[in-house]
Amino acid sequence: MIDALPVDTNLNKVDVWFQDETRVGQQGSITRMWAPRGTRPSAIRQQQFEYAYIFWATCPAQDKALGLILPLANTDGMIEHLRLISQSTPKDRYAVVIMDRAAWHTTSKITCFDNVVPIPLPPYAPELNPVEQLWLILNNDIYQIWFLRIMKRLWINVVMLGMIF
Repeated sequence: MIDALPVDTNLNKVDVWFQDETRVGQQGSITRMWAPRGTRPSAIRQQQFEYAYIFWATCPAQDKALGLILPLANTDGMIEHLRLISQSTPKDRYAVVIMDRAAWHTTSKITCFDNVVPIPLPPYAPELNPVEQLWLILNNDIYQIWFLRIMKRLWINVVMLGMIF
């Protein structure tokens, strides 16, 4: 971490952020139905998926958390998330952002903020990121249903405002 910061950086002026993203929403399940043995009945089944991606970061030392709900997980979403972290970091401080090695985290395009320093976790080590625990809670079926209802309302409002992602 020290190699990623400027040499003369006072470590008391560094905020450590933990960042991750997850997909939440509805995904179809296997359709089952009663039928006579040996037959293969056809059934109409809902095949569409409704989901969104939550980008989340937290800085426990500063008691801050930032999140975005986006329709895609890509480099543009990651840059927008880092922009929010950069804006919430005071001018005289640095934000060191601990993140996994997803494709949109390893591109050089995300190093566009002077006060944000991305630090990748070692491969196959998600347990080192405390935000992963949040996803375990959120992936509970009750939270999925609750989140889907909120997403539908938000999405309708975003479309009504004419915003395009």
